[in-house]
Amino acid sequence: MNAMTAMRQYQSVNTQAQAIEADPHRLIQMLMEGGLTRLAQARGAMERNQTALKGELVGKAIAIVGGLRQALNLEQGGELAVNLDNLYAYMTTRLMEANLKNDPAILEEVADLLREVKSGWDAIAA
Repeated sequence: MNAMTAMRQYQSVNTQAQAIEADPHRLIQMLMEGGLTRLAQARGAMERNQTALKGELVGKAIAIVGGLRQALNLEQGGELAVNLDNLYAYMTTRLMEANLKNDPAILEEVADLLREVKSGWDAIAA
């Protein structure tokens, strides 16, 4: 086993342990952090012309945004939840477009939107 494989396994176990112990507020934070990480990695892969890796990472970012969308409670969340649902749908569309057009500016747009949502979420006391 090489060092990179060992590091990935450690990170996977460490992340899984954190998720098991995390409260729902922290789980959403972790999803947002993971989304931002995947977007940065996808941008790097895009810049290095690593098409397959870029597609995989954009796909993971889309899945994370989908997870955030599924976590919304549209009945209890009212207008805010509906607005977030629409924003997440927009982000998903833009991510698919970024992947298709190979456009890092779109990835940055989505990352900016996700950072904005995350800053609001981080300000909420658990």
